[in-house]
Amino acid sequence: MQFVREHKNKMLEVDKMLEKCGDFSRMQWLMLLLFSLINLLSALHYYSQTIISFVPKYWCTDDLPPGFEPPDKSSCLPQGVNASSSDKCHSYNYELYMGYKSFPSDMNWICDKAWQLTLGQSMFFVGSVVGTLTLGYLADILGRVPIMIVANLIAMLGNMLTIFSSNLLLFCTFRLISGFATDSNFLMMYILVMEYMRPSLRTIGLSICIGIFYCIGSMSAPWIAVLMGSWCGYLLVTSLPLALVPLFYFIVPESVQWLISMQKYERAARCLKRVAKINGRHVEEREYDQFIEDCKLRQQTTKTTPNLLDLFKTPRLRRNTLILFFKSMVITLCYDAVSRNVQGLGISPFVMFSLSATTIFPACLLLIALQDRIGRKAMASMSLLISGILISVTCIVLFAAIAENNQTTTLLVTLSVIGRFGVTVAYNSGAQYATELIPTCVRGQGVAAVHVMGYSFTFFSAYILYTRTIFSPLPEIILGLLSLLGAGLCLLLPETLHRTLPASLEDGENFGKNEHWYTFSFMEKRTESVAKLAPDRAKSLSSSIDSSHYF
Repeated sequence: MQFVREHKNKMLEVDKMLEKCGDFSRMQWLMLLLFSLINLLSALHYYSQTIISFVPKYWCTDDLPPGFEPPDKSSCLPQGVNASSSDKCHSYNYELYMGYKSFPSDMNWICDKAWQLTLGQSMFFVGSVVGTLTLGYLADILGRVPIMIVANLIAMLGNMLTIFSSNLLLFCTFRLISGFATDSNFLMMYILVMEYMRPSLRTIGLSICIGIFYCIGSMSAPWIAVLMGSWCGYLLVTSLPLALVPLFYFIVPESVQWLISMQKYERAARCLKRVAKINGRHVEEREYDQFIEDCKLRQQTTKTTPNLLDLFKTPRLRRNTLILFFKSMVITLCYDAVSRNVQGLGISPFVMFSLSATTIFPACLLLIALQDRIGRKAMASMSLLISGILISVTCIVLFAAIAENNQTTTLLVTLSVIGRFGVTVAYNSGAQYATELIPTCVRGQGVAAVHVMGYSFTFFSAYILYTRTIFSPLPEIILGLLSLLGAGLCLLLPETLHRTLPASLEDGENFGKNEHWYTFSFMEKRTESVAKLAPDRAKSLSSSIDSSHYF
């Protein structure tokens, strides 16, 4: 994966030109507006897996006596006059949530057929892993803008085709296609906005857009489903707006860094001229010519950069990389499973889904407020530790409620929402932590690999939630243990706040060599001034792209 393998000097040259063309003016506001739309649409697409898969209360309708009262809980066994003679049910009835007909209730994929729904959901994440790798590779060949358009059209196609799923094979195939677009439909626009934005405003600008509009998309998803009345209607109404994304081609400029890396210098200059024109800036033609000449000269003198495999050649760098891989797997799995764990808590899954989604925006605000104060390691480990404790407490409360046949809905919902908040903070802080910890020379490839490893683990989230059919608190037990394990692993990584970030592989091997697991930035005296380190951090961060969603 190369995604953003451009040389850091090249990135700095573009930033210098953008200062002249305008790096936070009308063009950037327009791109932020389009990025907000992408956030809204990608949230509706990503959570389509959860929305179409809600399982309402059900019971067997074989030979029911007159005046039969539905059971308090879902039941797979016959309950009629001949129930004792058979343990096989042939027809079911459902108590639909607010009249919404989901896919499992439409297909009767419950009881002995529930595994089919779990398998279909898993194929969505198989598609996301394959799609992220494939579309990321194609983005380095064809460019960011066309791949962004293609990814969103694939998302639309996958969801539309899902409407025609009449058996397991079709459902798995169409959900694989839909998942193929996941991440790339968001990431390409993220890359473009970040590259055209002033470095000092990238984090806050992107995080605010994600926090507000991804939150709105997530909160509104279940109510769009209720309004449409069926899973088919939801997929239809959330897929059609994706047809607007091809219009981005006429508005969003291609990545200048990518154009330079492909030696398309004239086109890179045209993109910058277009930005200057929209921003109302006048830049002399000779400055564009000088910019092109500088890029050509630097490309001639730039040596071949290391690749991803070099991260595994030395012991400490290999250990840190493997921890980042595993931590990404744990955090991504916990995030996905917790965000989808909206059933079995004694409240409508639609209400629970929206309540859980409200944590997205405050999680982004907390990250902005604390990340640069207490440090990356403390933020990642403490947020995972707290969420792990809360998920474990939820498990205990749920187990006690089952044992005593007692309803503790308010407490369960509160703990679940707070747990989602902690996991969201951990997910977002972990993404930036990996970006800073991987050496600059392989940061683009390394961050992409960490992200893909995390996505690959979400394959198991549906199976973890399926364990609720075996033992109700079992998903919370598994997720709580994984969160605590992730918190422990974060302690083994070096701190990056107020440090000169590693640029070479040698720097990465020696980075934080004398630190202990209990070393935290907020407990130390700053040995170097922030003013001195800030430019290094800005350069290092600007040479990479955080290829993860800030959910």
